Amino acid sequence: MPVSSPCSCVQLRRAARAVTHVFDEVMQPSGLTIAQFSLLRTISRAEGVKIKELAARLSLDPTTLTRNLRILTRRGHVRLARGADLRARAVSLTASGRTAMENAVPLWEAGQKSIRRRIGAKRMDGFLDALTRLQAMKGPS
Repeated sequence: MPVSSPCSCVQLRRAARAVTHVFDEVMQPSGLTIAQFSLLRTISRAEGVKIKELAARLSLDPTTLTRNLRILTRRGHVRLARGADLRARAVSLTASGRTAMENAVPLWEAGQKSIRRRIGAKRMDGFLDALTRLQAMKGPS
């Protein structure tokens, strides 16, 4: 059965992969992927955040978050500590993580400018507004 229009989900996922590729290439000199950089930035804004809350803030499933945290922990960028509840662990940046993140900021900014230049400022503003609206959706309406 033919589909009458492009699938918004497929198109959005393809676009997300393309944008991720642009950022990962720009971020390469930092040794961080855009996902790792985003994770470090989020942790820096909420020091001592619990893993469950961190997953919610990033809209990540626990498996993906744990995998990325494991990499950053091995590199010495983040520290996991037991929370008040023994089942909950808190995440914080180490000095190495803070330095890695700060060194990557100019590269991230270059990625932002590259995407904005490719799309155009007006379209980019509309696109970001549409993404914000999409993120607020919880299911079919």
